[in-house]
Formats: sequence, C-alpha cells, structure tokens
Amino acid sequence: MLEKLEQIESRYEELTAELSSPELLSDPAAYAKAAKQHRSLGEVVERYREWKSLKEELAGARELLLGTDDEEMRELARVEVDTLQARIDESENQLRLLLIPTDPNDEKNVILEIRAGTGGDEATLFAAEMLRMYARYAERQGWRMEIMDASESGIGGLKEAIALIEGDKVYSKLKHESGVHRVQRVPQTEASGRIHTSAITVAVLPEAEEVDVKIDPKDLRIDTFCSSGPGGQSVNTTYSAVRLTHIPTGVVVSMQDEKSQIKNREKAMRVLRARLQELEEQKQHEAQASERRSMVGSGDRSEKIRTYNFKENRVSDHRIGLTIHQLDLVMEGALDEIIQALTTHYQAEKLKNETVAA
Repeated sequence: MLEKLEQIESRYEELTAELSSPELLSDPAAYAKAAKQHRSLGEVVERYREWKSLKEELAGARELLLGTDDEEMRELARVEVDTLQARIDESENQLRLLLIPTDPNDEKNVILEIRAGTGGDEATLFAAEMLRMYARYAERQGWRMEIMDASESGIGGLKEAIALIEGDKVYSKLKHESGVHRVQRVPQTEASGRIHTSAITVAVLPEAEEVDVKIDPKDLRIDTFCSSGPGGQSVNTTYSAVRLTHIPTGVVVSMQDEKSQIKNREKAMRVLRARLQELEEQKQHEAQASERRSMVGSGDRSEKIRTYNFKENRVSDHRIGLTIHQLDLVMEGALDEIIQALTTHYQAEKLKNETVAA
C-alpha cells in the first residue's frame, strides 16, 4: 500500500508542476484532462500526508515515553500514543477505501429515467414528485438538471420522464437510486381515506460519450412524427418528434420535447448511447453475476429498493435497513443521509471483498 501511495503522491506533484506549464495551458483539452486527474488524486494525497504526519507525531510521543523517568510525563505520553495510534488506524482505513478501484463511470453525468408503475393515476403523481425531489437534490449539489422528455398524465402526473443531470461526480452519488420505489399513502383521488400502495421505477444511466459507444448509422431506423400533448392532443403540426430504433438490440428512444427535429434527434442519441452502454456493461458483468449480487444486490429494476410512507413520515431503504422519519425533508431533496449511508455500505462491502481477495 505504501509503495502505491508514494507513486500517487509523485504523480500528483508532477501534475501540479505540469498545470502551470505554458504547453499545457495552451491546450484546453489536455489541461482539462490533467486538472481532472489532479483533482482525483488530491484527496488520496491529502490523506497520505496526514497519515505520515501522524506517524511522525507517534514516533515523537513514543520517544518521550521511553526517554523520561517523570511518571506524570510518561502518563501523558501514554495517552498521546494511544490517541495517535487510534487516529492512524482510522487514517489507514480511509486510505484503503480511497485505493479501492473506482467505478470508471463515477465522474460522469447521468440520464435519469422515471416511469410510473403499478398504481394508476397515483403512480403518475408520485413519479412527478420524485422527479421534483431529484431536481431539488441536484440544485443542492450545484448540478444542472434538464428535462429532456416527459409524458404527462391527465391529472398532472408523469407517465415517464427523462432528464439529464450534469455536474461533479453525479453518477457516483446517484447510481444506487436505480430500482423500484414504492409509495404508501392515501391518494388524492381516494374518497374513503384508504392507504394505497403504488410504485415507480427509477433508472440512473451514466451518460455515454461518442467515444464510449459507437453506433453504426446502418443500425439505426429513424422515424419522425408530430409531437403530441396529454390525451393525444396535437401540439405540433410539423414532424419534429423523433423515434430512434437500434435494430441489433431493439432499443427504442422517442424524443419530442423540442420544436426542432435536429435537437430532438441529438437528445435521443444521448439517451440511446446511455442505454446501449448499460446493455453492454450488463453483458460484461454476467460472468461475475453471483459475486455482484452478493455484494450490491442484483441491481434489477424489478427489485424494490425503498418505501416512502407518507402517513408515518417515514422512508426506508430495504437494501441497508435504513429508516428515516423525515420523509417531508427527503421529498424536498434532503437525500444526503440516504446517499451517504448507501455509499458507506457499498464501500465497506468492496473493502471486505478486496481484503478476502488479497
């Protein structure tokens, strides 16, 4: 571990020097790449330097413990040694976590897809509220969220919605949101006051760049049609809506949010690339399916991951046994506690598997 940390620190110092060089400053693309790597190594280097400083302090405290006959000073030194050793152990655990290979998609923007499931109109209303929740969370994180396409229900809910979220490490924070989200509450449309259970599905896909997913134009069927509003009402008399069909996989993406056919096609291609990348990654992971399921669950979107109970103001994440009695705040975008708990849980699982493998 120490050898790897020394290499990281050395590379970090090289990058620090390179970022001020005229050659790199004159090449925006290369500069952005170097700056991104510099940032990603920064946290590891900071922790490593803190660990080295603690080790020096511990050596000094032990020297004092062994070099004095004053019992009071020896006791103070013993306390200092125990405190420093505990901090060093914690620092080493943090370093091991930081050295676990990261998900290559963690830095990427995401395509967020929300669809109403069982529950009829109530499910569409909850889908709209969930989209708003993620919009509020994105706002708190300083991210940018753009609704790419949305299909409304007749009562103001959403049958489905697709959004692009751009910012720093979006996928790393939202990747565990994929799955079935269940809501338990008295619907606005229910006169008798009975609690109903409805569900929606959430999919979080890392945005794929053109270099990540190559799409042969011959594999695409492109259809254009007039966009429509709720209930099939025509809102556009020109053929601006676009439907892309990827013939080899059968993946279909429709986009009608923009009045421009070109813009709708660009948006549809971004969603299509993300879906095709997800399919490819699923194929690659099939060989490690049993290990992956034991570590992070199947990831299947049919898997119920969370329940939102409005009557009890409670939200429960079933994967990690977490329950929070602040659903009202969660629906306003206060997702940090849930997301941090999920991140910590899966990091611990990865660390455990890394230790077993070693």
